[in-house]
Amino acid sequence: MNTLPIIDIAPLYATDEKGWQEVARQIDTACRNWGFFYIRNHPISAERIVLLKGAAERFFSLPDEQKLRIDITKSSHHRGYGAVAAEQLDPTKPSDLKETFDMGFHMPADHLDVLAGKPLRGPNRHPDIDGWQPLLEQHYQDMHALACTLLRAVANALGVEPGFFDERFIEPISVFRMIHYPPRQTATSPGQQGAGAHTDYGCITLLYQDHAGGLQVQNVSGEWIDAPPIEGTFVVNIGDMMARWSNDRYKSTPHRVISPMGIDRYSMPFFAEPNPDTLISCLPGCQGEGNPPKYPDTTCSAYMLSRFAETYAYRREL
Repeated sequence: MNTLPIIDIAPLYATDEKGWQEVARQIDTACRNWGFFYIRNHPISAERIVLLKGAAERFFSLPDEQKLRIDITKSSHHRGYGAVAAEQLDPTKPSDLKETFDMGFHMPADHLDVLAGKPLRGPNRHPDIDGWQPLLEQHYQDMHALACTLLRAVANALGVEPGFFDERFIEPISVFRMIHYPPRQTATSPGQQGAGAHTDYGCITLLYQDHAGGLQVQNVSGEWIDAPPIEGTFVVNIGDMMARWSNDRYKSTPHRVISPMGIDRYSMPFFAEPNPDTLISCLPGCQGEGNPPKYPDTTCSAYMLSRFAETYAYRREL
C-alpha cells in the first residue's frame, strides 16, 4: 500500500463495454482503498500542458503589483490571484508557501445568477497576457469534460444512473487553479510547507504536477508516502463532497506538498465541483441497516463556503 495505482482510461473513450466496465472497477477499487490514483491515456495533450506551464511561469514572474490587479481577496466570487501565504490549509502549521491563480465557470456580470448575488458566480478575472484567456478558458472546458467522463465511471460503481453527475455538472462551480511553489529555503519559518496537510473540498480533483515533486499522500497506516510526477498522467483524488455522497465508501485522503529545495514547483489542479444548488445527500446504495448516513444533507455552495472560511482569512471577514 505504498504505491498509488495507475489506471489506463483509454477504454472510457472506446465502444467496448467490457473495457469500460473494467476501468470503472479499477476506479472503484482505488477510491475505496486509497482515494488517490493516476490516470493515463487521457485526451489532454502534452502540447497543452507545455503551453499552460509556460503561461503560469510568465504570470507568476510578474511584479506583485501587476498580479494584485486581480487580487482574489477583492473578488466576491473567489477568482483571481492569491498571494504567498494567503491560504492556511493546515491550521496547525504556518500559512502555505505558495501563490495561486483561480478561475471557474465564467458567467458574465449581467447573468441572472450574478445579478441575484448567488455565491461563487461571476466572470473570470484574467491577467493581461497575450493568449492567456482563450488558452485557459478552453482548458477549463476540456478538464470539465474529462472530469465528467471519470464521474460516469464513478456513477456506475456507486450504482446510480449513468447521467447522475452529468445533470449536476451543467454549470458547475469547478475551479481550475495554477500554483507556484517557491523553493523551500524561501520559507519564513521552519514549519512552513508548500501546502499543509488537508483533504480537498469537492468531488474529484485532477492534478498536473511538474517534474519537481513534493506531493505526499497519507496511506491507511497514517504514513506519508510520495506521489511522484509520472509523465503523461494526472493524479486524481476524491474530495470531501464525494466522501459525503458515498458515506465514506470513497476516501477523501489527506495530502500535502513539501516544497523542494532549490527549485520552483508548478502544479495545476482542476477541482470538479457540481452546480451550487446541488444537494449533497447520502446515495441510496451507500447506506442501509447498520450503515446509516454519517453526514447531514448540505448543498454544494453551502459546504464550499464553509470550507473557504476555514482556509482563507478574507472569507471569514465577508
